Amino acid sequence: MNDEAQPTPTDRPLRVGFLGPRGTFTEQALLTQPDLAAAELVPYPTMADVLRATETGEVDHGFVAIENSIEGTVNVTSDTLAFDVDVLIQREVVIPIQQHLMSVPGATLGGIDEVVSIPHATAQARRFLHRELPSVRTRAANSTSEAARLVAEAGDPKVAAIGNQLAASIYGLEVLAADIEDHPENETRFVAVAPGTVPAPTGHDKTSVVVFQREDAPGSLLAILQQFAARSINLTNLQSRPTKKGLGDYCFLLDLEGHLADGLVADCLKALRVRGHEVKFLGSYPAAGDHGPAVREAADDASRRADAWLAEIRGRIVGR
Repeated sequence: MNDEAQPTPTDRPLRVGFLGPRGTFTEQALLTQPDLAAAELVPYPTMADVLRATETGEVDHGFVAIENSIEGTVNVTSDTLAFDVDVLIQREVVIPIQQHLMSVPGATLGGIDEVVSIPHATAQARRFLHRELPSVRTRAANSTSEAARLVAEAGDPKVAAIGNQLAASIYGLEVLAADIEDHPENETRFVAVAPGTVPAPTGHDKTSVVVFQREDAPGSLLAILQQFAARSINLTNLQSRPTKKGLGDYCFLLDLEGHLADGLVADCLKALRVRGHEVKFLGSYPAAGDHGPAVREAADDASRRADAWLAEIRGRIVGR
């Protein structure tokens, strides 16, 4: 029998799951977060796998893409969060996306007849492909880095991948064309998730929820949105997704400014429940952006002024 102490879950290093293999945009975004980058990084083949591994405790945190400024919501992430797992968003990270066309050494742009990448990446370079490679075939991969790995392993100069510089470096590929994305302002939003806990409010936060229709009837979405409008809560994202229960049965995924600890946000979510809507809470977390400190300062100042105003009025109550 081994007398050495066995490591407990609290003894082992932090483990963070991400969409692999190495070299994905997900890993690139993850590496911008010093605490997560210092953890043991565990690649998974799909974003759904990352989220399930987080729920079961295989990893402590999961890190996945959830929205792109060109292609919109990453449905597999949203649907898995909404229907399949119980984890909470801990933070969001937004990075610019530069797409490159890459192939094995010696390949030329004119010789490419097949491009491999994740469908979101291929869609983000439609104009370039139509202009430079109008007859090229496209093939889907699970990630941009998997595409780079497949191209490197095949060694075929007629096949190229779309991905980032990190993937090109890892898999020994040469960039045939840089920055091929159709829109230079291309950005992707990522979220870190974990079971259980809700981060403390910072004053510059977002809350994400899924709201299910009480019934499929005229005005059902308006009835939901009115709860936010009545409290001047700004929605930063709204999308509808089928519930998988039948045609016409939809739920709504919403991102809103504010934190569950904020009275107005809590009151709004309570009102939705009171009115019979099923609500799944996906998290309250720090919002991305360098302007956060300024937003927090303005929010704190407004809160102090509101407290002073309310205290002055309540001071007029007789008998207090």
